Amino acid sequence: MALDAAFEHLPALTTERIRLRQMRLDDAEAVFAFKSDPQVTRCYGQEPHLTDAETMAWIQKRVSDYGSRDCMFWVLTPKDDDIAIGECCFWNFAADVKCAEIGYELHRDHWNAGLMSEALAAVLTFGFDELGLHRIEANPLAANERSRRLLLKLGFTYEGTLRERHWFQERFEDQMCFGLLRGEWTGGTCVTEMR
Repeated sequence: MALDAAFEHLPALTTERIRLRQMRLDDAEAVFAFKSDPQVTRCYGQEPHLTDAETMAWIQKRVSDYGSRDCMFWVLTPKDDDIAIGECCFWNFAADVKCAEIGYELHRDHWNAGLMSEALAAVLTFGFDELGLHRIEANPLAANERSRRLLLKLGFTYEGTLRERHWFQERFEDQMCFGLLRGEWTGGTCVTEMR
């Protein structure tokens, strides 16, 4: 599946414990549960959502971004439930060099269970095998130790720190740069559902 085809129809991805499917407007209540948690949103340097309407507007923007081919978002759900517990995305596409940035967040009740590692492995495999990406980047805040460990576990290489690159809560934060090349990815187990 080429990048153009993925923007026509984003397939669902299934792993041992989770399913990743395209984000929908009716996910707003479940997404608000983690987008409104300051412990979650602090990890990536954004203020928590204060209202359901704010989350609905955010989802509508993501749906619009997909339509304009700016990003692709999946929600994570347990395999036996269709309630969103997190999200993963590709964005900042640089099609000329076959590169994209990956982003992710997870409801705090599901931290430390290995679910994000499992989800990102599926998304990375999809990016390299189906989208034909050559390089995938991640740029978490330097204070986000959990994200740093996750990226290193998945095989990303730490490539440096951009000093005071992100403005958050009245101060500048450092941002780490990680990269993973197609030839470095050992792969994950997932099934792509073409529905």
